[in-house]
Order: sequence, then structure tokens, then C-alpha cells
Amino acid sequence: MRKAAVIGLGRFGMALAKDLAASGVQVIALDRDGRLVNEVKDFVDLAVRADGTDQAVLQSQEIDKVDVCVVAIGEQFEAALLATVIAKQFGIPEVICRAQTTFHAEIFKKIGADRVIQPEQQAGEHLARQLANPQLIDFIQLADQFTLLEFPVPKQFQGKTIAELALRNKYHVNLVVIRRLISSSTEEGEEKKFRTVFPRPDEALQAEDILVVVGSDEALSRLPRE
Repeated sequence: MRKAAVIGLGRFGMALAKDLAASGVQVIALDRDGRLVNEVKDFVDLAVRADGTDQAVLQSQEIDKVDVCVVAIGEQFEAALLATVIAKQFGIPEVICRAQTTFHAEIFKKIGADRVIQPEQQAGEHLARQLANPQLIDFIQLADQFTLLEFPVPKQFQGKTIAELALRNKYHVNLVVIRRLISSSTEEGEEKKFRTVFPRPDEALQAEDILVVVGSDEALSRLPRE
């Protein structure tokens, strides 16, 4: 079983610890605030009231044996830095840090953090992109300037086959799957559900299809959306 440590139980750390535990990950959650520890203790394998910058304490709780450590300390930047350094000294395979600013993110990277996240900035960027493109259903940023995008099939694509569209050649994007609305009869009447369709060259797109494509942000921006 995968084992994770979450150091810092603010809103982000608390949600992360609970979600990881619900996904079957063995979680050690740690914070100085006993109230927060009590709040999470029924959801995780181990909840500890302790100083996340105390190397001996962390080692006594076997933080050094986890597969991934998330330093989610928000307000106390120096404490977050020290916890990160300790986690790296332990040789934990993956150390992930939460940063409040881009400047902090750069510092975390310089001291060896394997990954740095900025939840507030990322949430803002996600919302901005959806507000600017209301036709988008969802998207996942896979890497810098590279995205998995989900959106309704444009009118000019409807009725055409995958081979005719030639998305890779014309738009430099790859179609991953099609989500197709399928009707079925039930005891309560007709029910509609989306079913995943793996695209074949002769597959013709239907009006209610949802396309899931992947490509560079520049290439994706050239796709028709209406």
C-alpha cells in the first residue's frame, strides 16, 4: 500500500489528507494544532500533534519511510522550508511542497523539492480559462503548455469521420476518446448516459459527442469550438 505524509493541516492539507485516505493511501497527518489533528484523526491512519520541523519527531513517526511527503504548511514559510529539507534528508522518494507565491516556489525548487504546487494560483487559472471559454467542459494541465481538453464536438466536425478530420495533421492534436450519449430503456423509462468510444478512422462524430483531445496549448487554441 502506498504511504504518504501530509505535514500541515490547513484547508489544503486537511482536504488532501482526507482525499488520499479515501483513495486507499496510508496517510500520516501532522500539525502543531491539536484541534486540526482531532478533526482529521478519524479519516487517516495516523494523526499526530507535533512540530513538522523537528527531525527526531518526524523520524519517530516513521515519516522517513513514506513514499511521498507533502509539505502543506501555508503561513510559516521558514517552517515549510525546514520541513522540506528534512524530508529530502530522509531520502523520501517524492517531496511535494505547497507554495503561496512564485518566489517561494522557486526557493522550494532550489532546495530540492521534487514538485511544487500553488493551489490558489492554479485554481484561479482554471477558473479564468473556463470563464474565457465557456464551451469547455473540463481540462487538465499535463505539463507546461500541454493540456488534455474536453469539449463538445464543433458543428463543422459533426457527421465527419475521424479520418476526414485528420486532427493530427491539420491541428497537431491527438483525439484520445469520444464520450458519446447513449440511450437505453429502463423500468423507469428511457435513460441517457455517456459511454466512452475509442475513435476508429471510420467513426463519424455525432452532434452530442464530447471530444477528449491532447496537445500543446497553442495547437488546442486553433481548434474550432462552436
